[in-house]
Amino acid sequence: MESINVKIINKSKHATPSYETAASAGMDLRANLEGPVTLKPLQRMILKTGLFIALPPGYEAQVRPRSGLAAKFGITVLNAPGTIDADYRGEIGVILANLSNDSFTINDGDRIAQMVIAAYVHTKWEEVDVLDETKRGQGGFGSTGI
Repeated sequence: MESINVKIINKSKHATPSYETAASAGMDLRANLEGPVTLKPLQRMILKTGLFIALPPGYEAQVRPRSGLAAKFGITVLNAPGTIDADYRGEIGVILANLSNDSFTINDGDRIAQMVIAAYVHTKWEEVDVLDETKRGQGGFGSTGI
């Protein structure tokens, strides 16, 4: 499996993110809090992690929801996936939202999201008058079946 080196400053009280299993795509991000915070139903909040990274050009960090928090408690990353650009040097924050009917308390060190490092390419637009035909054509949402 390919890997890259990414510089990180960890000002949190917690271990540097790591992969939980050998085949994991994401690393858990932990809340770096002075005390518990509560997300009320339909409330959103930016939670800091105490982490600062320097990605190489051509890579982004994607901040994604944790499936267990989403399925069990209705807690999600609001702008999923959130993108951390290669030239951003600020603290990583996670925009959590509570989509449930119940308040949810987050404690210092709780795993609140996962981060996936992904390669990307820049696009050069080529303006044309007509696009090539495909079998799908202009079929949109639900057009390929159930």
